[in-house]
Amino acid sequence: MNLIAWAILGIVAGAIAKLLYPGDQGGGILSTMVLGIIGAFLGGSLVTLVTTGTISLSTFPGLPGIIVAILGAMVAIFLWVLVDRNAA
Repeated sequence: MNLIAWAILGIVAGAIAKLLYPGDQGGGILSTMVLGIIGAFLGGSLVTLVTTGTISLSTFPGLPGIIVAILGAMVAIFLWVLVDRNAA
């Protein structure tokens, strides 16, 4: 069940992050979902590591979890844009 929560949170966070991120990132809904899930996982794991000292796949309840997931998704989109520009 926890992985399903990460996936749903990542999809929502990816969509919001893509709306907030400036410029045209390209890609479709599938890339937005994947980058959102990756960003939510990385952001949540990093915050859990910093606050508790352990790596865990637990989501934060409520607004803090959504904010962390959105920020993680924005970082993932930023890194994807850097990689995509260098590949072209």
